[in-house]
Amino acid sequence: MNTRAFTLALIISVFAMFMVYTYIEDRENVLVEKYGKPVTVVVAKVDIKELELIDDSKVTVKSVPQTFAAPGHFKSMKDLDDGLIATVPILKDEQVTKPRVTFPGMRTGLAHTVSNGKRAVAITITEKQAVSKLLKPGDKVDIIAAIDYSAGRKDMQKVMTILQDVHVLSTGMNMTNNIPLIGVKTPTVIRKMNLSTYSQYNTVTMELDPYQVQKLVFLLTFTGIPPYLSLRAKSDNKVVRIKPTKIFDLLGEDASEAKAFFSDKYSAKKGAR
Repeated sequence: MNTRAFTLALIISVFAMFMVYTYIEDRENVLVEKYGKPVTVVVAKVDIKELELIDDSKVTVKSVPQTFAAPGHFKSMKDLDDGLIATVPILKDEQVTKPRVTFPGMRTGLAHTVSNGKRAVAITITEKQAVSKLLKPGDKVDIIAAIDYSAGRKDMQKVMTILQDVHVLSTGMNMTNNIPLIGVKTPTVIRKMNLSTYSQYNTVTMELDPYQVQKLVFLLTFTGIPPYLSLRAKSDNKVVRIKPTKIFDLLGEDASEAKAFFSDKYSAKKGAR
């Protein structure tokens, strides 16, 4: 083997590699100087329709020269808040920017927050019924109703939990605990309104299945007694069987006395007939 020839070939190849590396580095420096350093942007990986919910399945992160980064772009997936929706159609590979997304609100309506197979229904509430109006969108409640099918007969009246683990969609017009627009000029009235303590509402909108909606409408239409909302922990989704409460449950040990009273009272009425 010719050692001198091998050594010469090795030196030439190393020099050639150095020249190629120098050329590539020079070209990169020219491109960086012209277009800026690479930055990360969030882009759509599928076509996103107007008013469609944006989630991880529809966006990804891509590196582009700084000059090509759109104003108001999101730099990472963490910058995208949960629950954002597109205000305009966003095509595949287009950048997702702040003026093109928003939180659900009066402008976008409720439809995007309602799960498939569910319905949104609103009820009128007072402070007494709705936990001093400390309910927030995203909370979960039970609905408790007073039932009186005996036309005022005290021993037949009962209070029962008719629905459990009900998702609150909105309180009044408030569908989120944050200022509703991202990267868009917010009206003064919204900026002044502290949504974390906002309680100027008289309705609560909840998500129910169609049969549950019927039950609630029946209650509101024919009983005339407004239901109460009891607040649950967000992590508590257990539905349990709860026995209705009657006057005898309140009286405890004195229940037998009350039962005897009502028995005599209504027996006397029957005899009088």
